[in-house]
Amino acid sequence: MDAYEYSELLKSLTIKMDNIKNIVKPDMLQARLDEIEQMQQDQDFWNDAANAAKISQEKTKTERILATFDNANDAVADAIEYFEMAKAEKDEDTLEMLYEDAPNLQASTNALEVQMMLSGEHDGNNAIVSIHPGAGGTESQDWASMLYRMYLRWAERHGLKVEQLDYQPGEEAGIKDVSFIVKGENAYGYLKVENGIHRLVRISPFDSNAKRHTSFSSVMVSPEIDDDIDIVIEDKDIRIDSYRASGAGGQHVNTTDSAIRITHIPTNVIVQCQNDRSQHKNKAAAIKILKSRLYEYEMAKKQAAIDGVEKSDIGWGHQIRSYVMQPYQQVKDTRSNIPYTNVDAILDGDIDKLLEGVLIAQAK
Repeated sequence: MDAYEYSELLKSLTIKMDNIKNIVKPDMLQARLDEIEQMQQDQDFWNDAANAAKISQEKTKTERILATFDNANDAVADAIEYFEMAKAEKDEDTLEMLYEDAPNLQASTNALEVQMMLSGEHDGNNAIVSIHPGAGGTESQDWASMLYRMYLRWAERHGLKVEQLDYQPGEEAGIKDVSFIVKGENAYGYLKVENGIHRLVRISPFDSNAKRHTSFSSVMVSPEIDDDIDIVIEDKDIRIDSYRASGAGGQHVNTTDSAIRITHIPTNVIVQCQNDRSQHKNKAAAIKILKSRLYEYEMAKKQAAIDGVEKSDIGWGHQIRSYVMQPYQQVKDTRSNIPYTNVDAILDGDIDKLLEGVLIAQAK
């Protein structure tokens, strides 16, 4: 990078920050924080626990957005000031330092831009995630388990909690099916871009001839909706099956039909839960997951109607990302079209740049 390129970068970042400032309205955010502070000092405020929790969450989110904006805004302003001083004084060391720090400067503004995109109605909600291997037996089941581990590691990196709802291990390796909830702020906002088909190309560890195999797994993500959202499920529209839970849990798990599978007949949406030893608790959890799935299904239909897309285009019938391990190393998402070569790190949960790249690409 030279002085001209850095100057052009600062111009583009300045324009971006001005645009973001018009959206964020930091003065209004600060006024709202001051208002919440006054509310919290009133003893009666805490008598309504549900409302107090909701307002406190709003405060935390607002503080985070404001802090991110201030940090990015200050970083750009400081960079402009240091650059002008270094140019005037012909301070090559400072200029070189600024050039080297350019990626970090861009990252701070990108992080702010992404936060602005996570303002959808349910972006702040927990995310319900299901992973299903495609055709291919053990190879695809192993790929599904690799994706499951990737999301677990990502959640761990961000301090998010994961609650497993259903887990069916493969006969030789991997998993036949897994569903889980990722709990934490903006879990759905980030993970919603993972909805679709994920493709893996590698030398199969299960092939004695060491041939290259292509495997597919589908990832389905929906928001955990609030109880106050009214989704009506008629008894005549669902089929409930019980089965023996698999995996850890002791003798009880293997001898009692405590796991629940619910099929919503009109939409063919299927959900499962075997998280608890109680069949009743599993059923209640499965109904909640079903409501979330149906809510997302209806939202997708409405969006498809607006976009002029046929209903058949909704769902998993498209490949969103390829993970290539052989003959070269690359992960590339079809929506952002940005290639990444750190495949091992990505499969270990380092997917922030992937997620943010897609969010930015979709916003544009």
